[in-house]
Amino acid sequence: MDLITLTGEPWADYGLLDSGHGRKLERYGKYRFIRPEPQAMWAPASEDWHAHGEFLPAPDDEGGGRWHFHKPTPPEGWPLAWEEVRFTAQTTPFRHLGFFPDMAPVWHWMRTQIADKPEAECMNLFGYTGVGTLALAAKGARMTHVDASKKSVAEGKANAALSGMEDKPVRWMIDDAGKFVAREVRRGRRYDGIILDPPKWGRGPNGEVWKLEEGLPGLIADTRKLLDADSRFLFLTVYAVRMSALAIGELVRQSFGDLGGRVECGELSVREEARGLKLPTAIFARWSRG
Repeated sequence: MDLITLTGEPWADYGLLDSGHGRKLERYGKYRFIRPEPQAMWAPASEDWHAHGEFLPAPDDEGGGRWHFHKPTPPEGWPLAWEEVRFTAQTTPFRHLGFFPDMAPVWHWMRTQIADKPEAECMNLFGYTGVGTLALAAKGARMTHVDASKKSVAEGKANAALSGMEDKPVRWMIDDAGKFVAREVRRGRRYDGIILDPPKWGRGPNGEVWKLEEGLPGLIADTRKLLDADSRFLFLTVYAVRMSALAIGELVRQSFGDLGGRVECGELSVREEARGLKLPTAIFARWSRG
């Protein structure tokens, strides 16, 4: 299986300005932030970084780190846009800013997979604040958005309102992803596309414990039962784990090989504006009809 790279390019409201020495400098609208980035092992293009804030990492037993602000930023967040999707960015305790910009090429790819399928039925597992959900809903997909966090689902609904998409057919589900998928299998449901972005570790709304290495094979097996010969795609991303793209690619290939089509795997990356180099961010595996 050949490895491929999907690269996120800068857009009006986001860009990776520079990276190096274990950090990255990004722009989110009119604000700039510095965050840790272990993959940036090279030297930065410039040593003179100016930012509104920086996330300073710390051990997990000390809370994992905190933001240090050099200039005022809105604590309630500020609006950004990706194509027709509008959403709120804000500095979170988890070091990110409420969405994952490296997913932009994935949003584009999923849209192409359902372009000729009116009212495609799609599901976003571990859907977070719903930018990917709205990227598909904007093109006519009927969406099921699943996340165990009430706060994240509320933010997803708020982003739908900000985008003027309150009337789009989206089921906003606060649920444990594994249990929800298992119930959908028992109900005999089917989908045209599924995107899943599972965390390394997490808890469901009722205290369910999720560990990626233990839970992923069963989850992939269940998502296969929700797709059929007329389905279009599955896209899996994995962050921050010691796992190979080839490993998750083979997992998807064995589960989806009977559907035909194509299985691919590789890395997500973001292109740095300073030099054009690609900063790797995650690994992925995907199945598509053709």
